[in-house]
Amino acid sequence: MQDTLILAIESSCDETAAAVIKSGRTVLSNVINSQIEIHKRYGGVVPEIASRCHTEAIGTVVDEALKTAGVTLNDLTAIAVTYGPGLVGALLVGVSFAKALSMATKLPLIALHHIRGHIMANFIAHPELEPPFVCLVASGGHSHIVHVKDYTEFEVLGRTCDDAAGEAYDKVARVLGLGYPGGPLIDKLAREGNPEAVHLPRVTMDNPYDFSFSGVKTAVINYLHKLEQNGESYNKADIAASFQQAVVEVLTVHTFHAAKTVGAKKIALAGGVASNSALRASFEAAAKKQKMEFFVPPPVLCTDNAAMIGCAAHFAYLKGETADLSLNAVPSLPL
Repeated sequence: MQDTLILAIESSCDETAAAVIKSGRTVLSNVINSQIEIHKRYGGVVPEIASRCHTEAIGTVVDEALKTAGVTLNDLTAIAVTYGPGLVGALLVGVSFAKALSMATKLPLIALHHIRGHIMANFIAHPELEPPFVCLVASGGHSHIVHVKDYTEFEVLGRTCDDAAGEAYDKVARVLGLGYPGGPLIDKLAREGNPEAVHLPRVTMDNPYDFSFSGVKTAVINYLHKLEQNGESYNKADIAASFQQAVVEVLTVHTFHAAKTVGAKKIALAGGVASNSALRASFEAAAKKQKMEFFVPPPVLCTDNAAMIGCAAHFAYLKGETADLSLNAVPSLPL
């Protein structure tokens, strides 16, 4: 297989990231500039502020990625960038910077889908992993069950019909007064609670692999409002544990059902919610019970990063998938 050295850029939401990846699986650098502290005061990502922060940080982040990797632009094989889905202003910063680099260096430009990148994080963490397998991509903006048929061939088996899993976590954390981002805070608090304390709905759609988390989020909000109106106290840890149990159960059952249907012997997790301790434990237990191999990246490769984009770019480059300078950001890009 051909060796490559790819500079990858990721700016789809609130992390400005750049990485240099060798031959798809070796990370020479992976620099992430997070905006979490800035957006905390607003309880969520403010798109305009995110775009401005990307503009301020991207040059420094790319320079640091090259310096850490010990390479120059002249050493590179290609430039890769996330062009969707995501916040349009945030995406445009990365896309514009990558296009400028490509034009100045005459290096090929590779445009990547954000979810495709998340899936590829597993190839970095597990060099022995090869397709086919089924992967659950769960994050603040996405909940997809994907059949990874090959390195560049994907079939979406199921997806969220409303709120993504991570989005539901953030909204429930907000009504519990925990802060932002909600996922890690609920995960931590849930360890102190009883997951059976509050019965919450598990929704099944017409497509048995699809998700809906709007109902469980609304059920938590209504439950809290009713208690507050009646002047009753409640245990936040119990509510967090019950909510997390409902979400994790649905994610696990639907994903393993889909994997069984397509005959997959390997299953993987990806995306920010893949860092959740309960979800990882649930998948590990289900995989063991069904005698399947289970793969999950370390937390640093679960959140948005450019290393995963560089990995995906390697396989796209080998397939001749390059873009020209007319490339634009596509905020609702389908997989």
